[in-house]
Amino acid sequence: MATPSFAGSTVDKKQKKQLDAAKTRMQKLRQLLAGAKDQPDDPQEITRLKREIAEVEAQIHKLHES
Repeated sequence: MATPSFAGSTVDKKQKKQLDAAKTRMQKLRQLLAGAKDQPDDPQEITRLKREIAEVEAQIHKLHES
């Protein structure tokens, strides 16, 4: 099985697992954010979710660069 490459670097199995987990986490966070916007019971939750999304995006970016 070929290993996907990003920006000229090969992604090993560990990085691929980390990327897959981060992408799954991102999808879940986006769903939670959409729900929080529909029912803003706790206004701080929206801020927290946005911050977590930014952290996961940074993690994904870092994994793509390594």
